[in-house]
Amino acid sequence: MFKDFLEHIFPRLILQENIRITYTFCLGGLAFTAFMLLVISGLLLLFYYQPCPEKAFESILFLESSVPGGRFVRSLHRLASHAFLVLIFLHTLRVVLTGAYRKPRELNWVIGFVILCSAVFEAYTGYLLPMDQLAFWGTHTGMELISTAPFGEMIRNFLVPDKVGLPLSLLRFYTLHIALIPLAIAFLSFLHFYRIRHDKGVLPYL
Repeated sequence: MFKDFLEHIFPRLILQENIRITYTFCLGGLAFTAFMLLVISGLLLLFYYQPCPEKAFESILFLESSVPGGRFVRSLHRLASHAFLVLIFLHTLRVVLTGAYRKPRELNWVIGFVILCSAVFEAYTGYLLPMDQLAFWGTHTGMELISTAPFGEMIRNFLVPDKVGLPLSLLRFYTLHIALIPLAIAFLSFLHFYRIRHDKGVLPYL
Protein backbone atom coordinates (compact mmCIF):
# COMPACT_ATOMS: atom_id res chain seq x y z
CA MET A 1 0.00 0.00 0.00
CA PHE A 2 2.79 2.44 0.92
CA LYS A 3 4.61 1.65 -2.34
CA ASP A 4 1.46 2.38 -4.36
CA PHE A 5 0.99 5.59 -2.39
CA LEU A 6 4.49 6.77 -3.33
CA GLU A 7 4.00 5.76 -6.95
CA HIS A 8 0.76 7.73 -7.03
CA ILE A 9 2.43 10.85 -5.60
CA PHE A 10 5.50 10.42 -7.85
CA PRO A 11 4.25 8.63 -11.02
CA ARG A 12 6.81 7.32 -13.51
CA LEU A 13 4.88 8.80 -16.45
CA ILE A 14 2.28 11.54 -16.86
CA LEU A 15 0.36 12.20 -20.05
CA GLN A 16 0.38 15.83 -21.15
CA GLU A 17 -3.41 15.93 -21.39
CA ASN A 18 -3.65 14.95 -17.73
CA ILE A 19 -1.72 17.97 -16.44
CA ARG A 20 -3.90 20.58 -18.09
CA ILE A 21 -5.23 23.05 -15.53
CA THR A 22 -8.98 22.49 -15.20
CA TYR A 23 -11.59 23.22 -12.55
CA THR A 24 -10.98 19.77 -11.02
CA PHE A 25 -7.18 19.96 -11.16
CA CYS A 26 -5.68 17.86 -8.37
CA LEU A 27 -8.31 18.66 -5.72
CA GLY A 28 -7.53 15.41 -3.91
CA GLY A 29 -3.79 16.05 -4.00
CA LEU A 30 -4.28 19.63 -2.79
CA ALA A 31 -6.47 18.36 0.07
CA PHE A 32 -3.75 15.91 1.09
CA THR A 33 -1.17 18.72 0.94
CA ALA A 34 -3.35 20.78 3.29
CA PHE A 35 -3.55 17.75 5.59
CA MET A 36 0.25 17.50 5.67
CA LEU A 37 0.44 21.22 6.56
CA LEU A 38 -2.00 20.52 9.38
CA VAL A 39 0.17 17.70 10.68
CA ILE A 40 3.39 19.75 10.59
CA SER A 41 1.89 22.89 12.14
CA GLY A 42 -0.01 20.79 14.69
CA LEU A 43 3.19 19.07 15.81
CA LEU A 44 4.77 22.49 16.38
CA LEU A 45 1.76 23.63 18.41
CA LEU A 46 2.08 20.57 20.65
CA PHE A 47 5.28 22.01 22.14
CA TYR A 48 3.31 24.82 23.81
CA TYR A 49 -0.32 23.78 24.15
CA GLN A 50 -1.40 22.56 27.61
CA PRO A 51 -4.55 20.38 27.51
CA CYS A 52 -6.09 21.39 30.83
CA PRO A 53 -8.96 23.87 31.35
CA GLU A 54 -6.90 26.25 33.49
CA LYS A 55 -3.91 26.43 31.13
CA ALA A 56 -5.28 25.91 27.62
CA PHE A 57 -6.24 29.50 26.82
CA GLU A 58 -3.15 30.87 28.61
CA SER A 59 -0.91 28.61 26.53
CA ILE A 60 -2.51 29.96 23.34
CA LEU A 61 -1.95 33.55 24.49
CA PHE A 62 1.65 32.74 25.38
CA LEU A 63 2.20 31.09 21.99
CA GLU A 64 0.88 34.10 20.09
CA SER A 65 2.53 36.81 22.19
CA SER A 66 5.85 35.38 23.38
CA VAL A 67 6.93 32.61 20.98
CA PRO A 68 8.75 33.74 17.80
CA GLY A 69 6.56 32.75 14.88
CA GLY A 70 3.90 31.38 17.20
CA ARG A 71 1.08 33.50 15.79
CA PHE A 72 2.12 32.50 12.26
CA VAL A 73 2.11 28.77 13.08
CA ARG A 74 -1.30 28.95 14.72
CA SER A 75 -2.72 30.99 11.83
CA LEU A 76 -1.22 28.52 9.35
CA HIS A 77 -2.86 25.65 11.23
CA ARG A 78 -6.24 27.38 11.22
CA LEU A 79 -6.10 28.38 7.54
CA ALA A 80 -4.87 24.93 6.52
CA SER A 81 -7.84 23.40 8.32
CA HIS A 82 -10.24 25.63 6.37
CA ALA A 83 -8.46 24.78 3.11
CA PHE A 84 -8.55 21.05 3.90
CA LEU A 85 -12.31 21.08 4.45
CA VAL A 86 -13.04 23.21 1.38
CA LEU A 87 -10.82 21.13 -0.90
CA ILE A 88 -12.14 17.79 0.29
CA PHE A 89 -15.74 19.02 -0.10
CA LEU A 90 -14.98 20.20 -3.64
CA HIS A 91 -13.23 16.91 -4.43
CA THR A 92 -16.26 14.96 -3.19
CA LEU A 93 -18.59 17.20 -5.22
CA ARG A 94 -16.49 16.61 -8.33
CA VAL A 95 -16.70 12.84 -7.80
CA VAL A 96 -20.49 13.04 -7.50
CA LEU A 97 -20.99 15.31 -10.51
CA THR A 98 -18.71 13.30 -12.79
CA GLY A 99 -20.03 9.91 -11.68
CA ALA A 100 -16.59 8.78 -10.53
CA TYR A 101 -18.22 6.76 -7.74
CA ARG A 102 -19.51 4.15 -10.19
CA LYS A 103 -18.15 0.66 -10.72
CA PRO A 104 -15.35 -0.31 -10.21
CA ARG A 105 -14.72 2.59 -7.81
CA GLU A 106 -17.54 2.06 -5.30
CA LEU A 107 -15.16 1.06 -2.50
CA ASN A 108 -12.94 4.08 -3.07
CA TRP A 109 -16.02 6.31 -2.99
CA VAL A 110 -16.89 4.90 0.45
CA ILE A 111 -13.31 5.43 1.65
CA GLY A 112 -13.35 9.01 0.38
CA PHE A 113 -16.67 9.71 2.09
CA VAL A 114 -15.32 8.36 5.38
CA ILE A 115 -12.29 10.66 4.98
CA LEU A 116 -14.69 13.59 4.49
CA CYS A 117 -16.64 12.72 7.65
CA SER A 118 -13.39 12.26 9.58
CA ALA A 119 -12.16 15.66 8.41
CA VAL A 120 -15.35 17.34 9.67
CA PHE A 121 -15.07 15.53 13.01
CA GLU A 122 -11.38 16.46 13.25
CA ALA A 123 -12.26 20.13 12.77
CA TYR A 124 -14.97 19.87 15.42
CA THR A 125 -12.69 18.32 18.03
CA GLY A 126 -10.07 20.99 17.41
CA TYR A 127 -12.60 23.78 17.85
CA LEU A 128 -12.75 23.35 21.64
CA LEU A 129 -9.02 23.27 22.28
CA PRO A 130 -8.34 27.04 22.55
CA MET A 131 -10.92 27.12 25.38
CA ASP A 132 -12.09 30.67 24.71
CA GLN A 133 -15.75 31.70 24.88
CA LEU A 134 -16.36 31.08 21.17
CA ALA A 135 -14.89 27.58 21.40
CA PHE A 136 -16.81 26.74 24.58
CA TRP A 137 -20.24 27.84 23.39
CA GLY A 138 -19.75 26.52 19.86
CA THR A 139 -18.86 23.07 21.21
CA HIS A 140 -21.69 23.21 23.74
CA THR A 141 -24.19 23.96 20.97
CA GLY A 142 -22.77 21.13 18.87
CA MET A 143 -23.13 18.67 21.74
CA GLU A 144 -26.75 19.68 22.26
CA LEU A 145 -27.45 19.11 18.56
CA ILE A 146 -25.71 15.72 18.59
CA SER A 147 -27.78 14.58 21.57
CA THR A 148 -30.98 14.96 19.49
CA ALA A 149 -29.77 12.51 16.81
CA PRO A 150 -30.20 8.71 16.98
CA PHE A 151 -27.61 7.34 19.45
CA GLY A 152 -26.70 10.98 20.02
CA GLU A 153 -26.97 10.79 23.79
CA MET A 154 -24.51 7.87 23.85
CA ILE A 155 -22.06 9.80 21.64
CA ARG A 156 -22.44 12.90 23.77
CA ASN A 157 -21.76 10.96 26.97
CA PHE A 158 -18.62 9.47 25.44
CA LEU A 159 -17.24 12.80 24.19
CA VAL A 160 -18.36 14.84 27.19
CA PRO A 161 -18.48 12.57 30.26
CA ASP A 162 -18.40 15.56 32.63
CA LYS A 163 -19.25 18.91 30.99
CA VAL A 164 -17.90 20.80 27.98
CA GLY A 165 -14.53 22.30 28.86
CA LEU A 166 -13.94 20.27 32.03
CA PRO A 167 -10.75 18.15 32.31
CA LEU A 168 -12.00 14.79 31.04
CA SER A 169 -13.96 16.15 28.06
CA LEU A 170 -11.08 18.43 27.04
CA LEU A 171 -8.66 15.51 27.27
CA ARG A 172 -10.88 13.35 25.06
CA PHE A 173 -11.21 16.06 22.44
CA TYR A 174 -7.44 16.60 22.58
CA THR A 175 -6.65 12.89 22.18
CA LEU A 176 -9.05 12.51 19.28
CA HIS A 177 -7.74 15.66 17.60
CA ILE A 178 -4.00 15.03 17.80
CA ALA A 179 -3.81 11.25 17.52
CA LEU A 180 -6.77 9.04 16.70
CA ILE A 181 -8.49 10.98 13.92
CA PRO A 182 -5.27 12.13 12.12
CA LEU A 183 -3.96 8.56 12.12
CA ALA A 184 -7.28 7.34 10.72
CA ILE A 185 -7.24 10.02 7.99
CA ALA A 186 -3.63 9.18 7.08
CA PHE A 187 -4.37 5.45 6.84
CA LEU A 188 -7.52 6.02 4.81
CA SER A 189 -5.63 8.39 2.50
CA PHE A 190 -2.98 5.73 1.83
CA LEU A 191 -5.78 3.24 1.17
CA HIS A 192 -7.53 5.76 -1.09
CA PHE A 193 -4.41 6.28 -3.23
CA TYR A 194 -3.81 2.53 -3.30
CA ARG A 195 -7.31 1.94 -4.64
CA ILE A 196 -6.78 4.58 -7.33
CA ARG A 197 -3.77 2.66 -8.60
CA HIS A 198 -5.59 -0.62 -8.15
CA ASP A 199 -8.32 0.60 -10.53
CA LYS A 200 -5.80 1.36 -13.26
CA GLY A 201 -8.46 1.39 -15.94
CA VAL A 202 -9.47 4.81 -14.69
CA LEU A 203 -5.95 6.16 -15.18
CA PRO A 204 -4.42 4.04 -17.96
CA TYR A 205 -1.05 5.80 -17.87
CA LEU A 206 -0.38 4.35 -14.40
